[in-house]
Amino acid sequence: MMRHLGVLGGTFDPIHSGHLDLAAAARSALALSEVVFVPSHDPPHRAADPHASAFHRFALVALAIDGHPGYRVSDRELARQGRSYTADTLDGLHAEGWAPSQLFFILGADAFAEIATWHAYPAVLDAAHFVVVARPGTTLEQALARTPDLMRRAHPAPGPADAGASTRILLVEARTREISSTMIRRRLAARQPIDGFVPAAVAQHIAAHRLYQTPSSPETLEDNPLETDLHGGNTNIQGA
Repeated sequence: MMRHLGVLGGTFDPIHSGHLDLAAAARSALALSEVVFVPSHDPPHRAADPHASAFHRFALVALAIDGHPGYRVSDRELARQGRSYTADTLDGLHAEGWAPSQLFFILGADAFAEIATWHAYPAVLDAAHFVVVARPGTTLEQALARTPDLMRRAHPAPGPADAGASTRILLVEARTREISSTMIRRRLAARQPIDGFVPAAVAQHIAAHRLYQTPSSPETLEDNPLETDLHGGNTNIQGA
């Protein structure tokens, strides 16, 4: 049986339940073999550096997905210097033997609304299927309206067997929780609880290491599942 790999990239600063909702919605809609979470090293769509270190962000993702069969985390973007571009990540996967039709890059509708600003756009859309999941505040229709030229490539999400060799924009209607990393950082800086916004193990790690407790400079861009990379294996934690 041909494997189909979901790729969910982001700064994950910190990872939260909304990220897990994206992965679950895409995996269910497309019957993906596995989903790899890829923390980015230097996200090009953020004006400021991540608040937590690469070590902590990787650890938080590993804790969040522990106990979820078929979910993995990779440090490939963290180990690679320079900007974390999706185009480079997908090129790396192709070099390892993954065909574009086997790759499903997962992102929220809010992130997809900015797709025209991405590095190597529009060629990057030929490197994988792009799985766009509805998000609170941004419908699938609103996201596509920002790039009307892509309407012809967009289809309701089918199973992988129906996806064919040509890459598509696959639309997934789903209920995902209205949570953002910015909101969580602000709550932590204000010493407010984050119960229910992140998995318990993530909250425990944040508390144990006193992450995000110092008020930071004004937030600019939201932490979206935008730019990153990965590869599967037999455990939840993957090396480069």
